[in-house]
Amino acid sequence: MQKILVTGSNGQLGSEIRALAGSYPQYEFIFTDLPELDITNKPALDAFFSTKKVDFVINCAGYTAVDKAESEPALAYLVNATAPALLAQAAVKFHFLLVHISTDYVFSGSKNEPYKETDPPDPVAIYGKSKLSGEQAILESNASSLIIRTSWLYSSFGHNFVKTILHMATERDELKVVYDQVGTPTYAADLATCILEILPRYQKQGTSIYNYSNEGCCSWYDFALAVVEMAGLRCGILPVTTNQYPTKAFRPPYSVLDKASIKTDFNINIPHWKESLQRCIELLIKL
Repeated sequence: MQKILVTGSNGQLGSEIRALAGSYPQYEFIFTDLPELDITNKPALDAFFSTKKVDFVINCAGYTAVDKAESEPALAYLVNATAPALLAQAAVKFHFLLVHISTDYVFSGSKNEPYKETDPPDPVAIYGKSKLSGEQAILESNASSLIIRTSWLYSSFGHNFVKTILHMATERDELKVVYDQVGTPTYAADLATCILEILPRYQKQGTSIYNYSNEGCCSWYDFALAVVEMAGLRCGILPVTTNQYPTKAFRPPYSVLDKASIKTDFNINIPHWKESLQRCIELLIKL
């Protein structure tokens, strides 16, 4: 039986993979997070992989506090760049496929059409720069690896935009949300399913990069409006510009990802973001 190690398993994506694990009995799953396994510690990784033979590592760990990264660059780079580099080195040494999750923030957002995997990265914020460094370390390692860039991740697990809007909409009469940043929400459950479906079909050598998000696109304002409407809440959502809602870190004004490659290569059907959001909202209402 092939073994899958999931790092950062207490986060949104890791939790969704854990929830799906029972539907994939052909695999033995190992779920780790701090403090069980510190993926920034090379001796700890070597000791782990020396005792446990795994076939796949899905690295869901990441420093994702975009604004906080501006004041904690060392920690952001440690988790987002050093850790992937060490996992890639381990992939070469212990012969497993590394699946690493990256982000739309590796792009500046200055384009006005969906980003392809081949578009040159140009991150502006520390978060995006640290994630790009992680990608580059994997590419330079010659490890057997798969990098998946995603965007606007949310889930019924963990902290995310959807849960924040739901919480705030029950406490306030109106919320202000930016309308001049456009991208695509990604339901972590859909991404988790995609990864697990790809694994047995992935035969490529070296490193491949793919984009994955749900279909369609919207602004954060549209996203918040849909959350409130689907949940049946009465809170008003007011559109504001980025300048009216300043943040420490620069956000890409346009970060829609082109998914043609992953759909073609693996025959993946991707749901529209509203369809997936409805599923997540229904699940959250039941909790």
